[in-house]
Amino acid sequence: MQLIGPFAQILPLTGLPEKGPVSDDALQVIENGGALIADDGAVAFGSYAQLRKEHPAAVLQLTDEPQVLMPGFIDAHTHICFAGNRSRDYAMRIAGRSYLDIARAGGGIWDSVTKTREATVTELAENTVARANRHLQSGVTTIEVKSGYGLNAEDELKMLRAIRTAGLHTKATLISTCLAAHMRPKDFDGHEKAYLQWVLHELLPLVKAEQLAERIDIFIEETAFSPEAAQPFLEQAGMKITVHADQFSSGGSKTAVETDALSADHLEASTEEDIRRLAASRTVAVVLPGASLGLGMHYAPARKLLDAGACLAIASDWNPGSAPMGELLMQAAVMSAAEKLSTAEVLAGLTFRAAKALGIALPAGDLQAYPCKDYRDVLYYQGSMKPAAVWKGGEQVMMDGSAGSVFRAPC
Repeated sequence: MQLIGPFAQILPLTGLPEKGPVSDDALQVIENGGALIADDGAVAFGSYAQLRKEHPAAVLQLTDEPQVLMPGFIDAHTHICFAGNRSRDYAMRIAGRSYLDIARAGGGIWDSVTKTREATVTELAENTVARANRHLQSGVTTIEVKSGYGLNAEDELKMLRAIRTAGLHTKATLISTCLAAHMRPKDFDGHEKAYLQWVLHELLPLVKAEQLAERIDIFIEETAFSPEAAQPFLEQAGMKITVHADQFSSGGSKTAVETDALSADHLEASTEEDIRRLAASRTVAVVLPGASLGLGMHYAPARKLLDAGACLAIASDWNPGSAPMGELLMQAAVMSAAEKLSTAEVLAGLTFRAAKALGIALPAGDLQAYPCKDYRDVLYYQGSMKPAAVWKGGEQVMMDGSAGSVFRAPC
């Protein structure tokens, strides 16, 4: 058993509602607090002086400078298993070229598919570990990772195997999702329903046999799959469901709710009716400010979703095309200024509400400490302040911006 502290403030983020608005007044703030970590990773928070008095045999881990402790972040939507980059796409986009122009010039998702197919499973695993470790260094302790740049049996399985391998070589928890329904591949001879049937009957049995993923995702959009084709696909998959929904046009979030999906992600094009439907459902609304920043488009209606009573999570969408930055806290902080989200709403969306989007509990013992006296400083610096220390399952995995050989520069 170890006792960490004293901390200027601790935010346990407990006792807050799973849905709807959250006022900063609802936050429990423990001043001069300590964290008692049991051998199994369970954590108890309280007055540092009182915990030290009650547990004199605890191993002490002292903090030299004022710090604010809170749970580790959860990124519930990423595509960090990929090869190559799409900087050419980005240069064309900021020069005014349209999505279709870029695709016709050989860019877009298919460019990432081509490069990922060329990579080995080892190369993909190394890339994923490097990105996961950069996230971990920024206080993100649990990361969802999608396939979707393979789009055939060999390369979708290769990606999912790489994600599994990467999970063995990073302290972060990686949760894999099969996104074989990212788009209908150019080299598939058949319509969208035929491709989805191939995924259901040829690919998913192999994924399940190797226990490579328990989650399925589909991109519902005019350039990908229709709601009419997506709904039976999701209902027959026999897996936990998440949906790329309402990014450029409405329709995907309705399918997500009707299939009782864990989450509907994107939502930039959600209508008032979509917002009401999501708020009345069990489906978590996951907004992706990194995609809005990367594409130069408006944010998802986060404020309206919260006010309607939705459960709102915030994720990075880290991917080689529309959201290459991958800085979750910065994206959340910048969006909060535009959408007028409270600090409590942002922190909820990065922790226990993000956990709900993945169908998991907030992991015990996943913690991060920021070098400041006041928790409000964390969003104030808009992601430029990094954690001084990160704990995973009660084990310290990063301190003072360094974790030795555990971390590599991101690819």
